[in-house]
Amino acid sequence: MTAKVLGKLSITSVLLFVSLYQSLAQQNDSLSKHFFVNVELRPRAEFTSNYILPPNDSIDPYFYITQRNRISIQYESEKWLIKSDLQEIHLWDQDNKASKIGSINFYQLFLETKFKAVNIRLGRQSILLDNGRLFSDAPWAQQGRAHEGIRIMKYSKHFSNDFFFLFTRNYGNEFDAAYSPVASNRYKYLLMNYFSYTSGNNFSFNAMNIVDFLKDAKSGEMHTRATSGGRIEFKKNRWYYTLNSYLQFGNNPKGQKLFAYYFQPEIKLSLQKSSWRLGAEIISGSSSQLSQTSSGDFDVLYGVTWKFNGNMNVFTRFPADVGGKGLINPYLFAAIPLNTKLSLRSDFHLFYTQYHLLNNSGQEVKKFLGFENDLSLKYVPVKELEINCAFSFYQSSSTMQYLPKIQDENKFAFWSYLMVSYSFNAVNLKRYKN
Repeated sequence: MTAKVLGKLSITSVLLFVSLYQSLAQQNDSLSKHFFVNVELRPRAEFTSNYILPPNDSIDPYFYITQRNRISIQYESEKWLIKSDLQEIHLWDQDNKASKIGSINFYQLFLETKFKAVNIRLGRQSILLDNGRLFSDAPWAQQGRAHEGIRIMKYSKHFSNDFFFLFTRNYGNEFDAAYSPVASNRYKYLLMNYFSYTSGNNFSFNAMNIVDFLKDAKSGEMHTRATSGGRIEFKKNRWYYTLNSYLQFGNNPKGQKLFAYYFQPEIKLSLQKSSWRLGAEIISGSSSQLSQTSSGDFDVLYGVTWKFNGNMNVFTRFPADVGGKGLINPYLFAAIPLNTKLSLRSDFHLFYTQYHLLNNSGQEVKKFLGFENDLSLKYVPVKELEINCAFSFYQSSSTMQYLPKIQDENKFAFWSYLMVSYSFNAVNLKRYKN
């Protein structure tokens, strides 16, 4: 990161701060206003062995530390909202003992108009829809995930309806792509409608319709892909039932004709001192009988995978991490609050391909890939401080030698981390109507 770029970012932040403070200080404006500045410091140490997780691709075992420093500035009135999240990510690893900058970037930078009927948001913004499966702000990732474009929002007591027009541009090489909140977005343009309904009691559903325009890396041709579906939820006493399903069709980034699907049935039981979730994810893949011009590989778009397919992110890029053969992932999650400040969670996953992989001789191998168990603790001693730690392990089957994530399928693979998040409001000014 050059000093020139750093200077521009600093000057922009100062000018924005001064402008917002002057607006807030106007005595003749009777509108209620809220201006605050939040500071977050979030270091995280990670240790991995026997599997490949960026930024490491060769060293084993591997230890590294990242730290996110984020300053969030927000000004809100009855008709306007301005938000700026400037973040800097530091990285220490085994090859470079000294600190180095992974990225300096705006996580969010947007302007929102607020009216009674419709809100319009313009700029770089995080997007979290439904349970985060297809669109998530990726809160665990140090860089998070954001998108650039326009969001039109309409809300009522039981309904919400959001329209999006998003785009990507040439971000240049000023920031490390591994720690950029926007560099992983693969579309050139994206149109989306998200509709949700809740009865206010025991029933809710949502629908998501997405069209993204993808540029072929080889030919430069633009391909159009559509994703359509939604989720239904029902609650009764201590039981919760849900079904999440999507169809994907059109053309994938390679220009292949696409027809793919995703299903996630789940039930949850909430007890006095624990909660249990039993479910499965089915992410379709391509059978060997499909022609070279067709694909059955479902892409989970811009959501998070660790939340659904395990903390280790063994299966996070689809179809690459499953060899294009789809994934079936039965799971059992248990959450146990130990007291008001400390909670324990255990996630257990089984992994299967939908279709058989082929070995080096062209013969089919078994579908079972292995199992993963994630054990995590969360401790919140005070409101501003949160401490998380976890230990996860993956036991491979012999089939994993044909996939790119486990270095040695005969050995134990594990990942662990310790993360401390300290966040506080440096400025918090409020003004109410006279």
